[in-house]
Parts: sequence; C-alpha cells; structure tokens
Amino acid sequence: MSSASARIPFHLAFPVRDISEARAFYGELLGCPEGRSSPEWVDFDFYGHQIVAHLAPDECGHRQSSAVDGHDVPVRHFGAIVPMDQWQLMADKLVARGTKFVIEPYIRFKGEPGEQATMFFLDPSGNAIEMKSFADLSSLFAR
Repeated sequence: MSSASARIPFHLAFPVRDISEARAFYGELLGCPEGRSSPEWVDFDFYGHQIVAHLAPDECGHRQSSAVDGHDVPVRHFGAIVPMDQWQLMADKLVARGTKFVIEPYIRFKGEPGEQATMFFLDPSGNAIEMKSFADLSSLFAR
C-alpha cells in the first residue's frame, strides 16, 4: 500500500440497534458531523472517513476477544488514529462522562516500535471502538 492510498478515506457500514442512540453517541459524544440519512441509516464523518450506522439490531455486539499486550482486545472493532492532543482530549471527555471502557486509555508497546496510546469502548449497540494515537506516526506499521 502506498502512502498516497493511506490518505484516501475509508467507508465502513455497521449495525446499530437504534438510530437515535447512534446520533447521540457518534454525533454528540464523539463529535462526528452527520451526513445523509434515512429512517434506517445515518452517515457520519468519522475523523475524515465515512461510517454508516445501519438499523440492524440482530447484528449488534462484539463476541470475541484476542490477547494483545496483556489485554483482551475485541476482535471486531474499528476506530481512528488521531493526533496525541486530540486523543488525550477524547480520553478525558470519555472519562468525565463515565464511559465504561473495555480497555482504559493507556500507552501500548511502551518503548517498542509502534508505541501507541490506545483505548477501547463500546457504542450503545455494543460495537467496539478503538481510538489510538502515535507520538511518531511514521511508526504506524513498524515491526
């Protein structure tokens, strides 16, 4: 993958149990501007990428975890990589709002290639979200 392709926004569609809950969570709590919508789905600008919450209650929730750096990481998850100051502001906001974290904000792989700030939490439909940041973004794919 070239560095040019990394700048192209991705599109992700995912299930939610309630469109109003999705609007409150993604739009109000996470600050993602809303795009097009219908009674069955809603688009959000997720840090420059297009995500679409589709009403599909039977498809919701995470079920499997995988061990990473001593934590049980939800296998099915999505998220964004943001600058460290934005990540810290989000972590502080989520903590202040009483968010129950799957994995609380911390620094993963400390002192190793790919060191990163990360946190995992669930949306109201049980979709796992990871927000992360790198002090050095060039280490994104470091081994």
